[in-house]
Amino acid sequence: MIDRIKWLGHASFLIEDKKIIYFDPWKLKKGLPLADIVLITHSHYDHCSNEDVNKIKKKQTIVITDKSSAQKLSGVNIKIVRPEEKINIDDIVIEVFAAYNINKPFHPQSLGGLGFVVEISGKRIYHCGDTDVIPEMEKISCDIALLAVSGTYVMTPSEAVKAVKRIKPKIVIPMHYGDIVGTEADAEEFVRLCKDIPVETMILQRL
Repeated sequence: MIDRIKWLGHASFLIEDKKIIYFDPWKLKKGLPLADIVLITHSHYDHCSNEDVNKIKKKQTIVITDKSSAQKLSGVNIKIVRPEEKINIDDIVIEVFAAYNINKPFHPQSLGGLGFVVEISGKRIYHCGDTDVIPEMEKISCDIALLAVSGTYVMTPSEAVKAVKRIKPKIVIPMHYGDIVGTEADAEEFVRLCKDIPVETMILQRL
C-alpha cells in the first residue's frame, strides 16, 4: 500500500488504488489522475482550493468535507460531514475525526476542522488535518498515519511523536512542511525522535 501513497507537497496526498483519492489538493502539477474521492480537512486556502479541485475533478468525483469548506467549492458533488461520522463509498470506508488546536489560535475547535481515516484494500490510512495532539486521537486506529510536523499552526516534531504514541500506527509519514512553514529538517527531526518507538518512519519525496 505504501507505494500507492504519493506526497504532493504540504498536506496534499494522492492514493492510487482501486479508487483515486486525494487529501487537501493544493498547488497540483499537471498530469495527475482524475479523482474519484477528494477529502478536504478544513477551509483554509492551503487545504481547500477550488482551483485545484477543478484540476482533478470529473463528473463522478465526490468531495467530502466540512460545511465551511463546502461553501468555497463549486461544480462538484459535495458530502458535508462532521467528526464521528462514517460513510461508505463503493466498499471504501471513511471515518471522520476532529482536528483542532489546543495551544494555538489558528484552528479552534469551532472551525470544524477534520481528520480522516480511509480504509482501502485492507489498510487504514489516517490524515490528521491541521491539529494538535487531541483527546480524540485515542479513538483512532490506523496502519499508516500522515502527521503534520512543522509547528506554528500544527504539531511540532516532538508533539507529533506524542500523537504517534497515542495512535500507535505501523507506519508514519511526516507532512505539512516545505511550503508556508516548516522544512525537511522538521521531518528529519521527527524521524529522529521516533527512533525508540516501534513504528516505521518514512519521509516521502514530493511528487
